[in-house]
Amino acid sequence: MSQALLDLLNNVMTSPWVYLALFALAAVDGFFPAVPSETAVITAGVFAATGKPNLALVILVAALGAFAGDHISYLIGRHSVGRLRRGRRAGAAFDWASKALAERGGMVLVIARYIPGGRTAVTLTMGGVRYPLRSFTPFDALAAGSWALYSGLVGYLGGMAFENDPIKGLLLGFTVAVTIAVTTEIVRHVRRRRAVPPPVTGTSSRDSLAKVSGARDDQAD
Repeated sequence: MSQALLDLLNNVMTSPWVYLALFALAAVDGFFPAVPSETAVITAGVFAATGKPNLALVILVAALGAFAGDHISYLIGRHSVGRLRRGRRAGAAFDWASKALAERGGMVLVIARYIPGGRTAVTLTMGGVRYPLRSFTPFDALAAGSWALYSGLVGYLGGMAFENDPIKGLLLGFTVAVTIAVTTEIVRHVRRRRAVPPPVTGTSSRDSLAKVSGARDDQAD
């Protein structure tokens, strides 16, 4: 069974169409987080250790796809964020993104790139509050590029460690990626728990976000 899976993966990863597939997966993942783009990039990185596909191209097309997908998500949020906020889980994700955006500005886009589902909530929210596109684009370039580099190298290092056994390389790459993601979430949770709640001033977080949005609009004008 494992040999059949390995043969299938090898046929896919050595095909010239793999670059188009990686671009498409990374792009769709920008606004539909159920798509496993990170898994695909890590897998491509593992096989890149054997020479095919090309690691540099894997990282490049993944970054371009993520960049394009994030901008699509931003435009969706700009036109329909109100409808997307409906639902308990969606509302909680948008509230988190709104608070993070008010506290950290554009850098939250880079941080959220490594949080499953978080990046979509942030890009939609940034579109919804009319965060200036000229500011969104450079932050997103940094986020997409660093994410693609990280995912590709995690897979590549796993492939190098088990050059003759790609399955073990995949497992190592996924383990490293999951460990980093879990550690990031734990650190974020601990820091949030230790944070001192701000005094109640009668101004809601929505009002604070509106002020951020207004300031961004003034800058854009």
